Amino acid sequence: MINSVDFTNKDQPYKTVFFETFGCQMNKLDAELSLGLLQEEGYRIVDKVDEADVILLNTCSVRQHAEDKVYSHLGALRTLKKRHPEVIVGVLGCMAQKDGEAIFKRMPHVDLVCGTRMFSRLPEMLLKIRNHGSHVLAVDEDQIVNVKRAVTYRPNYYQAFVTVMRGCDNYCSYCIVPYVRGREISRTISDIKEEVQSLVSNGCKEVTLLGQNINSYGKNLGGNITLGDLLSELNDVDGLDRIRFVTSHPADMSHDIIRTISRLGKVCEYLHMPAQSGSDEVLKRMRRGYKAGYYRDLISYARELIPRLTVASDFIVGFPGETDEDFQQTVRLMEDIRFQNCFIFKYSPRTGTKAADLADDVPDEIKRARNMKLLELQKRISLEENKKMMGKEVQVLVEGASKSDPNRLSGRTRQNHIVVFNGSQDLVGKLVDVTINEVTDLTLFGKIFK
Repeated sequence: MINSVDFTNKDQPYKTVFFETFGCQMNKLDAELSLGLLQEEGYRIVDKVDEADVILLNTCSVRQHAEDKVYSHLGALRTLKKRHPEVIVGVLGCMAQKDGEAIFKRMPHVDLVCGTRMFSRLPEMLLKIRNHGSHVLAVDEDQIVNVKRAVTYRPNYYQAFVTVMRGCDNYCSYCIVPYVRGREISRTISDIKEEVQSLVSNGCKEVTLLGQNINSYGKNLGGNITLGDLLSELNDVDGLDRIRFVTSHPADMSHDIIRTISRLGKVCEYLHMPAQSGSDEVLKRMRRGYKAGYYRDLISYARELIPRLTVASDFIVGFPGETDEDFQQTVRLMEDIRFQNCFIFKYSPRTGTKAADLADDVPDEIKRARNMKLLELQKRISLEENKKMMGKEVQVLVEGASKSDPNRLSGRTRQNHIVVFNGSQDLVGKLVDVTINEVTDLTLFGKIFK
């Protein structure tokens, strides 16, 4: 959720909006873009639902748990809606795109269902509901998302997400994303660069480029444009200190892109590239398009060219047909690669995907046990790797006060380590050198190097 912001236009019939976002970084950016649009229409954002004229939930459909959480929130809003029928309740994003009108049937108190390609029309849809009091369903599958960004509106003044492409063409068997986000569409380099330059002019120091499958950036632009071309252009932007990008698909990560990253000084030495499994048989059923050996070779090549590279991954446990040996191959991959961190999930079928036709034959108790084992393994690896940072000096972009200790500062290294240290507030937004003197599996602690 994004904190309260003051607005100047007092003529807007709905003056306050509560906005909550679930799911990935793309959803968080969509929230920024949506709230920027509402800002221009005179809305004031509040952080309590009982202060809002409009309540919007930006949703995720990647896992069943995410959808259950949203429906639980919607159920809790039923009483509020009865007390205040004039309040607009809306569902945005992936779950809205997937379930559409079914949301109205399950939750009749919802007024708006707005899919992933329609949020650019959010102000006019809210006005329509205000004037006519009817349900609005907006899940156009052919709409091209094109929102002129309000660069002054972002949660962190010194950092920003930037969409470089939307959609995905891979159709992994377990994944709902291509069905709710659509086919891959890349923005032009000139359009992206203009946005980044505007952000930098407004004080931004670091951008994270977003795409569901960012390694395939440029495929629909013609002229053999690649992610490497985009990174090279942005590396020349004056005033920009750091560039990150997510999420990488192993099948589309080329040696050319790795070589480009290795020579660009502003691109951070961090790669989020989900392996999903260490078993070739499971990867085949997942339709991932590579084998575990290919993934190992790719990481080896990247680390050879980028010595300080850290790698993060995602894994799914309990995928249909996953045997004990399949799982052990995943364990071995984690032990061999030694990821900085991993996001680990139990498999849950998603209606409409190819994997939904497979028997969900791994018992839930085994899924839970495998999930816990990988979490414990990753915790051990992270702690062991972080201990190697003891006594070393790292460069940190200071983000603000630490969440765990507001009397200390927090920031991230180029390799995406979280670092907590003592310092004054005037350091926020600056690059500082910190010497590490203490670590946990999640955080590095240190003091400013002098």
